[in-house]
Amino acid sequence: MTTFFSLIRRGNKSALAAAIVNTIIAIIKFVAYILTGNVAMFAEMMHTIGDAANQFFVYIGSALSKKAPTKRFPNGFGRLVNLVLLAAIIVVALLAYETIREGILHIAHGPGEETTGLWIILTALGIGVVLEVGVFYKAMIEIAHETGLKSRGLTLVGQSFTHLGQAKPATRLVFMEDLVATLGGIIAIIAVLISHYTSFYQAEGIASILIGLMMFYVVYNVFIQNAAGALGEIDEVLTAKIGEILLRDEAVRDIEKLEVIKEGDHFHVETEIEVDPNLTIAQADDIKDRLELQIRILKGVTDVTISFDEDDKVQQYQSPSPPVE
Repeated sequence: MTTFFSLIRRGNKSALAAAIVNTIIAIIKFVAYILTGNVAMFAEMMHTIGDAANQFFVYIGSALSKKAPTKRFPNGFGRLVNLVLLAAIIVVALLAYETIREGILHIAHGPGEETTGLWIILTALGIGVVLEVGVFYKAMIEIAHETGLKSRGLTLVGQSFTHLGQAKPATRLVFMEDLVATLGGIIAIIAVLISHYTSFYQAEGIASILIGLMMFYVVYNVFIQNAAGALGEIDEVLTAKIGEILLRDEAVRDIEKLEVIKEGDHFHVETEIEVDPNLTIAQADDIKDRLELQIRILKGVTDVTISFDEDDKVQQYQSPSPPVE
């Protein structure tokens, strides 16, 4: 149990913050629903409850993925976060389906009973948007931390989208979910106002369909990224960076094999380098220790395996892509 709580404290902070904020938003929307009896507010409340549960799930999964390797699982539990996220997006997909379905029914059958408590609804949605923006910006800061960005403010907004692919899986999910939640809240406010002040009652239904489609985009994007991670994806950026480190060492003549496998938030490095065949075991051991130390200090690297082969005088290694700073 002590080990469990120790791991829980190491979970993804963006997911935890998003889960807590969404719980608060769900309570606010619940109160608004009790006061107004508005069916749309009930749907929003259920949607937010689903998001909160989903993000708590992600937080726990990201924490358990940091469990140390065991005899049964010698490569560790890094890919567990990918599996958890693949399960989590099922929840998002179901919510997206229900959101689109309710939108279509609203358009087809009309709004039903007249909406009451407009300002209560707008206040609940407005508070939700403000809180979601806060979590969204926190996810941007987390991306900056994970990718080494130094920018803040408006500059960070643009760069967080550019560097999103380099962030941890859990952070990417929180970022995309909160992006959709923020945009969805704004769209919902506009739709409620249009529906209330004009005769275009279908606005809320159209807004619901748009939000559902955005959620399905999140499902698709997260599925593609985490399916690759669960299978064991090679990180080309880190591979190129490690290749440069190896070739800078005067003892390394060539790289016969270099694999950097992403395991959740961690990286496993395996390489076979060509060296002078006349080196002694002691000299080879010094080279191994020197290179392993340089590789292990790279962020996220948890396991390094270095083997040797004699120099065949033929240069084989080519960097897969230039390292990105």
